[in-house]
Amino acid sequence: MKILIMNGPNLNLLGTREPGVYGSESMEDYFEKLEEKFRGVDLVYFQSNHEGELIDKLQSAKLAYDGVVLNAGAYSHTSLALADTVSAIQTPVVEVHISNTFARESFRHHSYLSPVVKGVIVGFGLDSYRLGVLSLLG
Repeated sequence: MKILIMNGPNLNLLGTREPGVYGSESMEDYFEKLEEKFRGVDLVYFQSNHEGELIDKLQSAKLAYDGVVLNAGAYSHTSLALADTVSAIQTPVVEVHISNTFARESFRHHSYLSPVVKGVIVGFGLDSYRLGVLSLLG
């Protein structure tokens, strides 16, 4: 099985960005732990601060991956284009968020992605990604 883990804007700053909210571990360090945990799964990591690059990667996922774990960051709350892309591909997508978005600012309580993804995992820190992978493995 091949799973794409995608991060949106500012998530390249994990480990240094608001450690009280997002923790102090970088995504690169955490990704190594994921690869170790899921040795039989081909995990691929992609991050972009650009909406169009995220859309292009999702569109290519329909042929290349069995599932996607997506943390679109702030685009979750603003991007109809990403939601339309998820709707257009048959590849299952799980939306994840590191923080509990419902315990934060009110604009973070709504996600355009949530209605079109397989499921949503919120508020378990970086472990949200592990839970996302598990949900795709069935």
